[in-house]
Amino acid sequence: MSVSRQMLDMSGATENFFSDTALIGIGCALPGYRFCWTINQAFDYAFVREPESDVEYKPAKDQVHFFSLYQYMVPHSSCKHLLYKLRSEKKSLLPEIKQLDYLWLINSFSAEDDVTIITHYLRQLPDVQLAQILDPGRLVNLNHLLL
Repeated sequence: MSVSRQMLDMSGATENFFSDTALIGIGCALPGYRFCWTINQAFDYAFVREPESDVEYKPAKDQVHFFSLYQYMVPHSSCKHLLYKLRSEKKSLLPEIKQLDYLWLINSFSAEDDVTIITHYLRQLPDVQLAQILDPGRLVNLNHLLL
C-alpha cells in the first residue's frame, strides 16, 4: 500500500493576508525594543510586543528561531501595523532581504498612500540608515510573515 503525501497550499492564505498591504524594509542597528520606542515617539503610535505573537521559524527539525513582532492597531480604524524584526541569532526571517533589520507591514485600504508618507519620515530619523518600499511580489519567503 502506497502512502500519498498531500501538500498544504498556502497561496490562498498568503494572498488574503497580503491584500491591501504595503511593506517597508528598514535598516536600523537599534535593538527591537529601542527601535519601537523611537517609532512610537516619532509617529505617536503605540507599537506593543506580545511575545506569544512572535514569529516562529523552523528551518530544520532541530532548529527553532523566534523573531520579535510588534503590533499597532489604529484606534477606530481597520488599519493595522506590524513591525517584524528580521534577524535572530544571525538567522534571517526573509533571507532574500538579509541586509534589512526590520519589516513594517501596513494593512489598510490606504496602505499605498500610507507607506509613502511613513517611508519619507523614517528616512529623517537619525538611527535609520535605510527605509525603502518593498514589492511583496518579489519576496520569495513571504509566507514566513503569516500570522
